[in-house]
Amino acid sequence: VYMHVKALQFMITENVLPLNVKFMIEGEEEVGSESLGDFVKENRDKLRNDIILISDTGMIANDIPSITTGLRGLSYVEVEVTGPNRDLHSGLYGGAIGNPINILAKMIASLHDENNHITIPGFYEKVEDLSSEERRAMAQAPFNLEAYKEALDIDEVYGETTYTTNERNSIRPSLDVNGIWGGYTGEGAKTVIASKAYAKISMRLVPHQDWHEITKLFKDHFEKIAPAGVKVKVTPHHGGESYVTPITSIGYQAASKAYETTFGKVPVPKRNGGSIPIVPLFEKELGSKSILMGFGLDSNAIHSPNEHFGVWNFLKGIETIPYFYKYYAELKAAQLKD
Repeated sequence: VYMHVKALQFMITENVLPLNVKFMIEGEEEVGSESLGDFVKENRDKLRNDIILISDTGMIANDIPSITTGLRGLSYVEVEVTGPNRDLHSGLYGGAIGNPINILAKMIASLHDENNHITIPGFYEKVEDLSSEERRAMAQAPFNLEAYKEALDIDEVYGETTYTTNERNSIRPSLDVNGIWGGYTGEGAKTVIASKAYAKISMRLVPHQDWHEITKLFKDHFEKIAPAGVKVKVTPHHGGESYVTPITSIGYQAASKAYETTFGKVPVPKRNGGSIPIVPLFEKELGSKSILMGFGLDSNAIHSPNEHFGVWNFLKGIETIPYFYKYYAELKAAQLKD
């Protein structure tokens, strides 16, 4: 946000701001932006615009600029498995009643098959298979698998068979457990069979997958696979649709020229595996395309301890953003003239 503020300050100070700018700043993105959705619907005239610029994305490397052209959607749920009406002594009851934690672990494990394919019936029904030409084009983006593994301190990558790492985290849907708990987790030992077990589960979605439909498919399936002896409750939290920005738009062309001006290289179009629910919301309610000009790096430890953003990247963003406005204004004027 501050990067954009400083870029705007520079343009105003130097009298080079070529068009009108509206700022929208909100702090609920990580919990679904529910308030923002209502605000947008109630203030369409106030928010009317030609293009939306967002920097909640990153780029491949400091010497390899890239523009995010696609985002995955999201369905986020919490599940609760209930067994006995209280925590039980595992010596007196172990092996005789269903243990909610054991059962929850088995249910979660069953959500993927031996090829790491999601087993929820109907889950892939609307997933679009990209052509071999599109996949080859994606593969041109620079990527070092060994450096990727080294940065994460892992021996091997993992995921859906027949797809590459960059395809798994961008053009394919996924299902992950974000948290799991139940029973005794304190210091030392306490031999209990817990009454309840819980997990938070997120599903990243690709174009044509509706997050409401996917949430229902998950709920129906998870309740169906629960064995006798336990009760299952699925609570939807929030979600959002996927998004794709055409590289033929003048917004993308302006962003591309801006990066080329400051980095000296044409940026690489790249799909992102993350989700920004407000982007498809903006298009639905305002009819506006969003341009995702990010300046962060994979090494910024997003959602981890010591999440950070480099000073070099911050300053490069301030340098690049004004060129987006300059080139967009020029391209828009030419478009209107034609």
